[in-house]
Amino acid sequence: MKKVEKRALMCLLLGLVLLAGLCFFIYEDWHDGGKWAVYKGNRDVFADGSLAKGALYDRDGALLMRNTADGMVFNDDSDIRAACLHITGDKDNNIATGANRIFLDRLIGFDFINGIYSLNNDGEDVALTLDADVCATAYEALEGRKGTVGVYNYKTGEIICMVSSPTYDPDDPPYEIPEGSYINRFISASFAPGSTFKLVTAAASIETQDDAYSYEVECTGSIDYDHGDEVTDLDVHGDVTLKKALEVSCNCYFAKLSEKLGPKTLKKYVQKTGLDQSYDIDGMKTKAGTFDYPNSPVNLAWTGIGQWHDMVNPCAMMVYMGAIANGGTAVMPSIVKPSNIVSEKIDAATTALKTEDMIEEETAESLTSMMRNNVENHYGGDSAFPGLPVCAKSGTAEVEGQDNPNAWFVGFLNDEDNPYAFVVVVENSGYGSEVGGAVANTVLQDIVGRD
Repeated sequence: MKKVEKRALMCLLLGLVLLAGLCFFIYEDWHDGGKWAVYKGNRDVFADGSLAKGALYDRDGALLMRNTADGMVFNDDSDIRAACLHITGDKDNNIATGANRIFLDRLIGFDFINGIYSLNNDGEDVALTLDADVCATAYEALEGRKGTVGVYNYKTGEIICMVSSPTYDPDDPPYEIPEGSYINRFISASFAPGSTFKLVTAAASIETQDDAYSYEVECTGSIDYDHGDEVTDLDVHGDVTLKKALEVSCNCYFAKLSEKLGPKTLKKYVQKTGLDQSYDIDGMKTKAGTFDYPNSPVNLAWTGIGQWHDMVNPCAMMVYMGAIANGGTAVMPSIVKPSNIVSEKIDAATTALKTEDMIEEETAESLTSMMRNNVENHYGGDSAFPGLPVCAKSGTAEVEGQDNPNAWFVGFLNDEDNPYAFVVVVENSGYGSEVGGAVANTVLQDIVGRD
């Protein structure tokens, strides 16, 4: 009888060990199954060390890239291939934001229940929100200059355009890859924002100062500080208030306003408007902005103007533009369609949107009005942006070691039927509204024309 009891006890213990092992395996499979699936020795997924399954499409079903056992296959159009390089990736997998690195699990079709099993073993088709033709238009508009163009729908969060330059055709790479081609400037870079940052300083003033709209500064073209330091302007603007100062981008006004606000308030509004954040865009993490908030009056003045040590990621600036356009609430950007079914239109009503309140609704309305005034009275109005209700702010950011400043042009269309926010940065190119404004108009006309 004792033998039977001992054997029963042993069987029970073995059963418990087996159950514990099974639970441990299930947990490990749930936790690390994706890592096991993408092990480069897995011949069901890789061929000669390269991903061999999965395809990437744009929002309308145009092929951007397909992985095969013989290598990557790209779109037939060379401009689309170059424009979309920083999302498709290259054949040597050098680009950190390339699909075969960011969307690896999606492309191989891994899930907890089925692993990588599929009937045809071709992996999954991943559909993006990007419009390949619009990206090609942005690539052409940059004309080979270093920079980036981004456009997104500020109601749904869909990124329509994401282009970074320098770039190249991954199907026909040059003998010498242009320096900086592996960097996605929209996602992984930051730049001095220049006068586009005045929209943050303006928001801080509107929400914290009783005299925000009436506060007046006499601009004489420069302000002298101790030890020979100064803040300079391109022109003498005379007596200006906030609206006029934003229109003519008066450095003297925003220098004095920055001193009035102080470093703590500027820091609060940088954080509030998300310019020091890193956003996670379906696995792509943007570079966080960096700022100093000095007590030195002249350095604080330059901080509020968008120079000094200010560094802003283009995507973060685009999201802030979306917040202004959207009544103060930013919709977080996305680049993968909610469904992987190619050509399926996104239904915003059934998509869970991530939002963040950045400024008050009244502040957003005021900035919208002033940004529209900028376009109508300083950036060329309808002649520069025919048929487009553009609200914008330019920026001309001086960079040490460059012959010319970086040109910024940021803003949005104040149009319920075309709710697009945008950012344009063209490096070492000149004045923001002249250079960046022309690029923005070309891209926006293409988007609206397609809609």
